[in-house]
Amino acid sequence: HVQLVESGGGLVQPGGSLTLSCLASRSILSIDVMGWYRQAPGNERELVATISTSSTNAANSVKGRFTISRDNAKNTVYLQMNSLKPEDTAVYYCNARWLDVSGNEFDDWGQGTQVTVSS
Repeated sequence: HVQLVESGGGLVQPGGSLTLSCLASRSILSIDVMGWYRQAPGNERELVATISTSSTNAANSVKGRFTISRDNAKNTVYLQMNSLKPEDTAVYYCNARWLDVSGNEFDDWGQGTQVTVSS
């Protein structure tokens, strides 16, 4: 297992920007895919964006506005959020998925950080 700690959430106005950080307890070079998910009140958890060692992917609802990136030296994954909308309000969770040498699948989550977009 890997421990994940999110930070950077807060209250922002519509159209504003915010950057979230996810610090992992070990090298993210050994983690196949890291990602950001979110859950709004009354809704199910949904994918926001993912990143591997060579590619990124983002949900259609955030394409062009959110950017996922990583700093391997700092064991950290970021989510830069621009042009924020009220519907982006949610708890944002960091996720790590990988397979070990025996083929066992691991899927770990952070505690989450609240993002509120409101005027």
